[in-house]
Amino acid sequence: MSKISEETRLHFSETIQPYKDKVTAVLEKEKTIRNSMHDEDVGVEYKKILLCEDMIYAASLYIAQNSLSLQVMEVKNNDALNDARKMLYKAIIYLEEICTNLIDVPYADLIKYHEKFTNITIQQRYNLIKKLGLEIRILKDSFGDNSKWKWSFVELEGRFATVAKNFIDMRKAEKDFIDVRSGDHELTIIYFRLLQKLLNNSANAYRDKYELSTRRIDDMRNGIKYLLAVRKLYVVMRNSTSAEEVKKKAVVWKDKMDADHKKGLSN
Repeated sequence: MSKISEETRLHFSETIQPYKDKVTAVLEKEKTIRNSMHDEDVGVEYKKILLCEDMIYAASLYIAQNSLSLQVMEVKNNDALNDARKMLYKAIIYLEEICTNLIDVPYADLIKYHEKFTNITIQQRYNLIKKLGLEIRILKDSFGDNSKWKWSFVELEGRFATVAKNFIDMRKAEKDFIDVRSGDHELTIIYFRLLQKLLNNSANAYRDKYELSTRRIDDMRNGIKYLLAVRKLYVVMRNSTSAEEVKKKAVVWKDKMDADHKKGLSN
């Protein structure tokens, strides 16, 4: 790699400064809102949704800084990418705080959370989830396949899949999915298809992480939890065949996990 000239560095510094200023403004706004916010306040969930959107925006600004670095200096800006990763984690955490981080949970247990932000339409929920998912995918692509963060993305994408599932009001969604006359019928189908993909991907990713990297039982357990979450979704969708297939798959995975665990104990 050729040496980067001082002129090029100065040009990059000038080009990147507006993005840094915008990030600073976003984080100052977050700090102000958090200092005035209390978990017991009425409407705090709406503020956290807005903060989630702000963190996604901040992540996009960091990713843009990396793009400029590649364009101007022809080198990757790993610091900016790592900061983007932190922002996306914060975005997910804000959603976890309002709709939990539970993977395999009865939808009825989430009712008490959804009652606190009923004014958020399914269109708004879907748009936010799509935006968050897009930034995660762009960030993952920016790091590249050989990144040291390869396996950590399994957790990031898994937590994203979880909040995507928990963010939807399944009581209403189930009715809209069945009722072809509902104005939200088609969007609910689209949202459910997205959830199928995200949950299945996370199940397989945790299985791969277990098999190819960690051999940690909790990774395999998470994979099974995501399978069971997919099964619950299929039940809502009245797809009994797929629900039964996923249930059998979860049993196979658990049997393998138990067998591996016994083998490990005996060695």
